[in-house]
Amino acid sequence: MKNITAFFLYLILPLTTYCQQLVSNNDSATFTNFSWQNEHIAKGVVWRSGHFNSLFNSKQFISILEIDLSKRNKKLGIVALPQQLEHTSTLARHAKALAAINGGFFHMKNGGAVNYIKVKGKVITYSKSKGTHANAFFAFDRKKTIITSDSVAATALPNVMLAGPLLLENNRTVSLADNAFNKNRHPRTGVGLAGNKLYLITVDGRNSMSQGFSLAEFTNIFRWLGCTDAMNLDGGGSTAMYIEGKGIVNHPSDNKKFDHQGERKVANIIYIKK
Repeated sequence: MKNITAFFLYLILPLTTYCQQLVSNNDSATFTNFSWQNEHIAKGVVWRSGHFNSLFNSKQFISILEIDLSKRNKKLGIVALPQQLEHTSTLARHAKALAAINGGFFHMKNGGAVNYIKVKGKVITYSKSKGTHANAFFAFDRKKTIITSDSVAATALPNVMLAGPLLLENNRTVSLADNAFNKNRHPRTGVGLAGNKLYLITVDGRNSMSQGFSLAEFTNIFRWLGCTDAMNLDGGGSTAMYIEGKGIVNHPSDNKKFDHQGERKVANIIYIKK
């Protein structure tokens, strides 16, 4: 019996791998050939949005900010509250931002980030625990922007946000832990780098109109955009994208409706200055 079982596994496993690859290739083609709604919101900044009827066998709504760093690297910023919480849209408006997304993980009760954040050379919060997700740094100065697992390289820069998990590093897919946070579908927020292009991405979820991504699925999106480095940020009910003059353009899930009103208060954002 063991020999028969082993024989069938020998036959089935290659077929399973082939089917998974076929599905991945089909999804890649669906994503690449999709007719996005594109809008140039400023020099070097393009906003794309798309509602997929079937991506990873599910409905998905994706919002992408594509930023040309050769034109906008000096315009990146972080807003971080040391103890308070506020809506992404409110923080963005106070910063006079052109566009913004929610940032890293935070204390929902007491406010403030749970991980290291530095803004303009000043540390706003230190990591209060090791955490299971925070293994990636988004960091920048006026000349360069990086996504890395190297804390020394990251913290040498004046603007740093620790979050995660890391998804891509040096064009390699990073192995993810086998846990519910990574495997289950949720709304997601993330950042990726492809040469001189920075991608800020939100994916809506927890709704029949958009089911959200696992982190493996989210990683594929960054790969298909040509990113060599990418990381996850705080998602779930925190996921939000703001654009000046439009407000929140994705569909935050906290009000359990597929509209733009269900924004959750957060502790920090990544934004693009005017």
